[in-house]
Amino acid sequence: MDNHASGSNLYTRGIADFVSGLRYEDVPAEVIARIKLLILDSLGCALYATDLPWSRILMETLAETDTSPSCSVWGTNRRLSAPHAALVNGTLVQGFELDDVHRVGVLHVGAVTLPALCAIAEMRPGMSGRDFLAAAVAGYEIGPRVGMCMGQEHIGQGWHSGATVGVFSAAAGAARALKLTSDQTVHAIGVAGTQSAGLMAAQFGAMVKRMHAGRSSQSGLYGALLAERGFTGIIDVFENEYGGFCTTFSRSTDRFNRAELVAGLGTKWETTRIALKFYSCVGSNHTTLDALRTMQAKRPFTEAEVESIVVHGSQVTMDHVGWRYEPQGLTSAQLNLPYCVATLLLDGDVFVEQFTEEKVTDADRIRVSRKVTVAEDPSITARGKAYRHMVRVQLKLTDGTEMEETVESPRGSEHSFATAEDVIAKFRKLAGKRFDAAHVERIVDGVMHAESLTNAADFVALLAKH
Repeated sequence: MDNHASGSNLYTRGIADFVSGLRYEDVPAEVIARIKLLILDSLGCALYATDLPWSRILMETLAETDTSPSCSVWGTNRRLSAPHAALVNGTLVQGFELDDVHRVGVLHVGAVTLPALCAIAEMRPGMSGRDFLAAAVAGYEIGPRVGMCMGQEHIGQGWHSGATVGVFSAAAGAARALKLTSDQTVHAIGVAGTQSAGLMAAQFGAMVKRMHAGRSSQSGLYGALLAERGFTGIIDVFENEYGGFCTTFSRSTDRFNRAELVAGLGTKWETTRIALKFYSCVGSNHTTLDALRTMQAKRPFTEAEVESIVVHGSQVTMDHVGWRYEPQGLTSAQLNLPYCVATLLLDGDVFVEQFTEEKVTDADRIRVSRKVTVAEDPSITARGKAYRHMVRVQLKLTDGTEMEETVESPRGSEHSFATAEDVIAKFRKLAGKRFDAAHVERIVDGVMHAESLTNAADFVALLAKH
């Protein structure tokens, strides 16, 4: 690499050095334990989503143009080229708003990291389980740091971070899986970064929102595969003042902090700050739903007893999920906070069974959603991105009872992570839609003992129907 590159890409190079040098032995045992649960959770989300309308359309469309059998589409007997398999599998993980989220980095990490990694495992048989886990950690560490660098204003101004930030998780995981050098990894990141694209307006009912993660994973895979052969990317993709990632995707230089890109790499593990979902909706809604469940535990009430609910949250929460609900499809329903509150009050849960095309237009849900108001609380906004999901929920019942509950972080969050038993139970429930119980247990065993695998491709094969 030339002198200009080595002198002007401190952050890009720092990431590349970490990714290319990361060994399984360098990762603390608690991080290995956590990455296994995160992997299992993402795979369960993907397996559940195989029969959803947007999943079928995407698979059928690609199958018409792609007859390559190199990589599997999870939960099916279809095979596609590696880039198309990554596109579909990433879309599947994001298929029903059930997958993980790094709240500060605003990124669904598994959906962008694992499809590219699994594609390489199939393309290059012989990857050990330890290398598979190390590559996964590399991807899970980098994407969230890019999100932290950009700040929550990134989505506030209309970029969908899963589609923009996500390419860096995918590239990092894929580069480590291919055992690229630091120089090659710089280029992999630089190829992936220039493919970043995705608009938040997709959340208002568009199927394409599900596909953003798949496109990120595909872009990262391309970056790593091309860099391996000497194809060059933007060597200072984060640092360049004209057309670099940070300056292009942020309105002003005070809105991003490049130091976040490498802060604590190898000592402070962002993998342990990734949260899981136990509601089938966008993560911004979970604190409110937990608050209402806590209130109901203290003083049981029915929907008919509820006069009004006011959710006080950050400006980002209000913009992201607080709009007046109007039926615009499943995606919009899963992202809309008033709709999800109405669903909890009517059904007692907000999981996969609660979201169907019929329920999205249900008059009762629309009626109950009108009882919900979402308002910005400047004091919560002022607490910054780490508290962007914090809410203070005020409930008024028809008998005059008033209740209030404040929740900073939801069940399954990095502050109150789920037990292994809870994560495995969620996986069994979701994967059971595609495989019999014995096959489900083989997948669980493969993930939970991944370090003993001699060929990760054998494990990936378990994700396909035969």
